[in-house]
Formats: sequence, structure tokens, C-alpha cells
Amino acid sequence: MITFAVFVFLASLATLWQIFRGMSRMRTLAEVRPDVCSSSPLVSIIVPACNEEKTVEPALRSLLQQDYPNVEIIVVDDRSTDSTFTVLMSLQEEYPDLLLEQITQLPVDWLGKNHALYRGARKANGEILLFTDADVVMEPSTLSRSVTWLQSEQLDHLSLVFRNIAQGGLLNAMIVDALGGLFLLLRPWDVRKGQSRAFAGIGAFNMIRKEAYWQVGGHASFQMHPIDDIMLGKKVKRAGLAQDCLLGTSFVRVRWYETLPAMVNGLMKNIFALYGYSLSFVVLGLMGIVVMSIVPLLGLLFSQGPARFFFAAALLCRFAVFSCNARGMQVRSNLFLWSLLTPYLTVFIVIKAVYMTLKNQGIEWRGTHYPLQELKKEERLLDIFPDS
Repeated sequence: MITFAVFVFLASLATLWQIFRGMSRMRTLAEVRPDVCSSSPLVSIIVPACNEEKTVEPALRSLLQQDYPNVEIIVVDDRSTDSTFTVLMSLQEEYPDLLLEQITQLPVDWLGKNHALYRGARKANGEILLFTDADVVMEPSTLSRSVTWLQSEQLDHLSLVFRNIAQGGLLNAMIVDALGGLFLLLRPWDVRKGQSRAFAGIGAFNMIRKEAYWQVGGHASFQMHPIDDIMLGKKVKRAGLAQDCLLGTSFVRVRWYETLPAMVNGLMKNIFALYGYSLSFVVLGLMGIVVMSIVPLLGLLFSQGPARFFFAAALLCRFAVFSCNARGMQVRSNLFLWSLLTPYLTVFIVIKAVYMTLKNQGIEWRGTHYPLQELKKEERLLDIFPDS
């Protein structure tokens, strides 16, 4: 038992060190002083919208109020069945320069959002493209600061970590854990290193030069992949292009999920894809969650002697990791006690997602069924998964 306890503690300490060191090295968008003028390059902002009648107007108004001098906004309505397009037409009457595209039928072998983003990119006139979502609200200087950084650092791709503004302690703790887990896998603090294989892409803010976008094939190169935002980042990095990721939590805000059940349902479409549709790696992933996040508390409660000390130290490391991630995401770090429950929910979500995907032989997303055999044809997100 003592050997196992020491192992869990050392692994937890290593995780804490990686997160603390990485997060402390990430720059923030607030450090960037805007330096743009009327001759700055045209930026095309592409916003896909599917049944977003409640969120699309405030999101677009925040884009229309950007202080960047040279911008076009393209909204692609992706087969909405609510009043989304009516809201968009009303906004277009107020802002005639707002460009609208309406999709009524999804082509074969395309995911809806990927196709909408691709259609928007084809319509864009800008030298720089910005992909964002229809529920994202941005501070007025966000675009100016981002273009300044993209230009001054000679980047091809820039993504920003957003601030989640959802309510609820357990929901926020789940979001911190989910994003923190992605940080560990993707290491966004290393993406600007040319020799590093780390990459990043964030759906709330994915800025890319149009030339680079088409060089990597655009969304057509992963048209059936559910995790489109990160896949774009991977394509850019594997092409040897310059990439960076900044903390933009003071500038990009989104209510990622309204409720905990909404988060559970929302993750059904991409959890299995994260594991490369490999059951063996799902099992390994679940074992990692149990050992790193559940065992420390159980060991503290039920072990004796020195083993209890090491399990307690591992639990403190977990709390410290949560607090470090929460601080970077501008979430209250005093929610750390909720992190005692989040691993159980994470295990439940993973198992349910895998079960539902296998049961339905595919995923259901925004009213469309996507067959598993077609999803498996896409390139895997993480290279740690060998080919089957």
C-alpha cells in the first residue's frame, strides 16, 4: 500500500508542477497593447448558428461593437428550426453590412458545424479569418489586440482561452476539470515552440490567416470530426506553421453550458472521439481518472500510517491543480471542494458517451445522425493513439 500511495503522490505532484509551470508561462491578451490603423488587414469573422435564437443577438452585437477598423461579419445559419434566422434578418436591417448565409441541406459526409464554417470561409474576403460561436461575447478591444499579436509575432494561428460565465458550483468545477484535462493533454503553453508537438485550437476564438487555412485544407480536411476547433490547431501545427494560445478570459466570455445535464448531453458527441474511438484507451483513461482523482480521498479515509500521509498529500496536490486552473480561467478557486465529486461525474460521462455511441452506431448532434463508421475514418485528434 505504501508503494502505491507514494506513486499516486509523485504522479499528482508531477501534474501540479506541469500545470503550475505551464499556466504561469501563458501570456494574457491584456498584455497586448492594440496597434492597428485604417490600413490594417481585413478580418472576416465567421459565426455558425444552429438554433441560437437566445444567444446570437448579444454575441453579434459584441462583434459589431469591436473597435477594429476593418472587419466583415459572416453568419451562417445551419438549418435552424427556431427563429434564429428571423433574428439575423432583423439585425441585418439595423446593420446592412452584416453578411448572412443560410444552409437548408447538409451535404453527405459533413458534420453540420464543420460545413457551416467551411461555407463561411469560402464566402470570406478577409486576409485573416476568425472562427467563433453564436454564444460568445467579446470585449470591444479583443479583435484589435489579437490582430496586433498575430501581426507582431508573425503568427499563422492564434486561439484564446475563454472565460466561462455559467452559474453553479458543481457545473463550474466540472468545466474547470474538463478544460484542465485538455490543458494537460494539449499543453497550450508550448504551442508557440516550433520544435514542440503541442497544439491548440479553441472554438470560441480561432483566428487564422486565410492563406494558412487553405494551405491545411480548411475544414474539408476533417469534415466529419466532432472536435473541429482543436483539429484545426493540430493541422496548423503539423504543417509547421506558427501558432500561439493566450489567456483571453477578460475578453472572451461564453456560457459554455447552462446546466450540468446540458453539459452531460453536450459532451456525448465528442468524448469517444477524444479517445480515438478506442475502447482500450477509454479503459486506460478511466483508470487514470480513478487513480489520480478518486483514489487519494479513498486512501486518506481508509488507509493507515505513512500511506495515509501520502494519499493526503496527493489530495492536496489535486486541490492545488484545481485552484491553479480555476485562477487561469477566472473561476472562483474556493469551489475546489466540488472537485471531490467531479471525477465520478467524469467517469459517468465517459461511460455514457461510449455506450450511447456504440448503441446508436454513431452520434446525434443538432438533430442529425452521424454514423460511427464514417466518424472513424477521420484522423485521430491525439497522436498517442496508434492506428487500429
